[in-house]
Amino acid sequence: MGDGRGTVTRRALLIGGASVVVLAGAAALGVEEDILPGRSTMYKALGLDGPAGHIPKVTPGPMAQGSFASKARLGKDTAWAISYPPGAKPGDTLPVLIALHGWGGSHRAAFYNGIGLDRFLAQSVAAGSAPFAIASVDGGNRYWHKRAAGDDSGAMVTDEFIPLLGDRGLDVARVGFLGWSMGGFGALHLGAKLGPEKTAVVIAESPALWNSAGDTARGAFDDAADFRANTPLGRQKELDGIPVRIQCGTGDGFYPVAKKYAAGFATPPSGGFVAGGHNDSYWRRMAPGQLAFAAKHLA
Repeated sequence: MGDGRGTVTRRALLIGGASVVVLAGAAALGVEEDILPGRSTMYKALGLDGPAGHIPKVTPGPMAQGSFASKARLGKDTAWAISYPPGAKPGDTLPVLIALHGWGGSHRAAFYNGIGLDRFLAQSVAAGSAPFAIASVDGGNRYWHKRAAGDDSGAMVTDEFIPLLGDRGLDVARVGFLGWSMGGFGALHLGAKLGPEKTAVVIAESPALWNSAGDTARGAFDDAADFRANTPLGRQKELDGIPVRIQCGTGDGFYPVAKKYAAGFATPPSGGFVAGGHNDSYWRRMAPGQLAFAAKHLA
């Protein structure tokens, strides 16, 4: 007989197994009720992010690309791309949806091996949606608004990129905005800035929103005053008259504030909250519905 120090009894295994189940259940409840940190990591670990979205295996329409030295970005070389649906070509007069990338991204993130909006656009038009173009542009990591250093990626979009799109034949009388993460913040911010006279639709996906300046990611704002001047929270009325779609995965760290923000509209926005993380897999899964929504309102 041993002294028991190296022996694990059946009773101990049962108690230990039950403890694991209880702890896992408590963790799931905690993240669901927004009382535990690490929401994204926990949801992924528990397999609660839902199925992955995939880029359609279709041939996209033509793409135009270029760059310009942006005065609003203090002379930075700013690359852009425009995806046209199959059957259209550069120079055609089409409505345009402007895609705003997230932190660490570029104009390329909307297309290619990123979210693949060029292929989703081809799929959407083939399914009968009204044709439109999708344009994307580099904005750096400056959260699409004016910064204390003097650069303003938001003004780059409104004062430089939109006129450039017009010069290339696109209909920019009223444009649409689609953005994810930092770009979701940007879509809300720029849509409100231009107002319903110039904004046809706003689609904010997994928008980077925070309750207070102290919660924000480093670099998102210059200081508390910058946050207060630019946060979309409490300013939902500035989007009155614009069709708005807000979506965020329930496993996304931004989900609690995005849900609170959506609830602040007098008329509930389109979209909603389903299983998903803060990643391309979720954003690709949401793309067909978002482009159908954009097509309806851009037309």
